[in-house]
Amino acid sequence: MLTADQLLAELLLRARELTTTETIATESSLGRILATDLTSAITVPPLDNSAMDGYAVRAAECVAGALLSVSQRIPAGQVGTALLAGTAARIFTGAPIPADADAVIMQEHCSVEGDSIRINRTINSGDNIRRAGEDIKAGDTVLTAGTRLSAAHMGLAASVGYATLPVYTRLKIASFSTGDELVQPGSPLTAGRIYNSNRYTIAGLIKTLDCDWIDLGSIPDTLDATLKALQQSSQMADLIITSGGVSVGEEDHVKAAVAQLGQIDLWKVAMKPGKPLAYGRIGEADFIGLPGNPVSAFATFSLFARPFILKRMGAKDCLPIIYKVRAASVWNKAGDRREFLRARAQVGADGVLAATLFPNQSSGVLTSTTWANGFIDLEIGQTIAIGDMINFIPFNELH
Repeated sequence: MLTADQLLAELLLRARELTTTETIATESSLGRILATDLTSAITVPPLDNSAMDGYAVRAAECVAGALLSVSQRIPAGQVGTALLAGTAARIFTGAPIPADADAVIMQEHCSVEGDSIRINRTINSGDNIRRAGEDIKAGDTVLTAGTRLSAAHMGLAASVGYATLPVYTRLKIASFSTGDELVQPGSPLTAGRIYNSNRYTIAGLIKTLDCDWIDLGSIPDTLDATLKALQQSSQMADLIITSGGVSVGEEDHVKAAVAQLGQIDLWKVAMKPGKPLAYGRIGEADFIGLPGNPVSAFATFSLFARPFILKRMGAKDCLPIIYKVRAASVWNKAGDRREFLRARAQVGADGVLAATLFPNQSSGVLTSTTWANGFIDLEIGQTIAIGDMINFIPFNELH
């Protein structure tokens, strides 16, 4: 049985990064993976500019009580003329600093008297000026290949003039569930049947990674049906993800079908929830088989399939950030597997971020994944007392 870290290492070792790229509009790049480094052809800011609304002045002339005539007005987007001695320039946030001015006095720190201003506070040279190039210099690398683009990245690319961006093509992921007991929501629920929640959970997790989802629905528990679904998926997708059917029961056909069509490794993982997880290849398509239990499928996708997918997509940062928080619950069941407990972290009345366990940690309780906002990550044999500092992985790190 592998540890969770060993399993993750094995998966990442097998993740082949995409090589195909495309160029798309910057405004459409959210969630995509940048394919090449971006360098800036410009300096940002291009000129010294005002950090606020006020008056551009010579700092040495700004003694308390001094009266300076206002010689010009410089809104953002316009360039003023050189500042004459004994004068001030009305200036607005972002406007270039005129030549011979070396500071900006805030409008709150002076009073208007006709066409002049009265200085009410002394200032220093350089006050309230944003210097040319203090953010970016021409030739700087502003974004590196492998960056998963966020809204901030999009804005940064736009700030140096990129209207389009080179990104890796979207990963195509096909998924299906196995189980004769599964019924699609909207259909009558007869005795012995359950609604197929995994289809929707996995679809949502795939879509948060901005991949193309190919839905094959639910597959009957027969070898022939499983072979057909896998063969079809391998011809359409870069990656096939299934839930259920990777254990060793008589009705678990996925493992045998993948082995017949390609190659497979079945790993038992020393973690809870989730134990069996399979990886394989069918032609050029990768295969990941998740457990059928709803919480186990959610956890194993989030913790293992997600980093594998991100690496396949070309992302350099594939792993979530793990935070230290204070425990607000007791856990005295020392387990023989690494445990990922569903918990809610929130700031208490004392101002400290603390995590509270969901009362029922059964791997069949799907409500725990919506009540919680992350996993408490417990090492084998670890227990928790209130006040302990513990590892916490927020769900928003897994999207």
